[in-house]
Amino acid sequence: MYLPHHFTQTDTATLVAFMRQYAFATIVSEVDGKPCASHLPFVVEWKEDGTIQLLAHFAKANPQWQTLEGQTALVIFNEPHAYISPSLYDKELSVPTWNYIAVHAYGHATLITEEAAVRELLEKQIQSFEKEYFTQWMNLPEPFKAAMQKGLTAFRIDVTELQGKEKLSQNKSAQERERIGKHLIENTDSTARETGLQMLNKLLITPITDN
Repeated sequence: MYLPHHFTQTDTATLVAFMRQYAFATIVSEVDGKPCASHLPFVVEWKEDGTIQLLAHFAKANPQWQTLEGQTALVIFNEPHAYISPSLYDKELSVPTWNYIAVHAYGHATLITEEAAVRELLEKQIQSFEKEYFTQWMNLPEPFKAAMQKGLTAFRIDVTELQGKEKLSQNKSAQERERIGKHLIENTDSTARETGLQMLNKLLITPITDN
């Protein structure tokens, strides 16, 4: 990911919080000599020793899992984003751009095959995405849950590198950033509104004046 210094986010806590908030991500790895991508929900675990693990599962019929181990995979977390009109800048000689936040997580994958470990992963996903469903899950017939597990392939990514980018008009003045943020939060598109909120929440950061 292209990372100009004034758009780079390196704080691990901030990156982990973002990945957890926008947990539906894209995993990219090589299959048959070309990039292959799947879109999956991930559980993000930040261990006491500082390591980060990403937990998810493929449908068994998805061939991407078959070559996943032994290579470096990329998991892309992104959202929110918004078009930025040059009409919102002070200078007339300005061009359109797009603001966004993204985190790229690189790491090594391990397939999870032991039945109890797969069940644990599934229950972690339930706890992460819908705790209220857990009671219903626990009451489901065991044969049903066992059959469901056979239809998927669980895996873990041990993260080796995190890259974070927050492109939120930091190269503009505080007045322009406030104007853009307020404009975006009035948008009918929810991703644009969230981008505006992110911008306004970061206005206490000293703006960068160079391009």
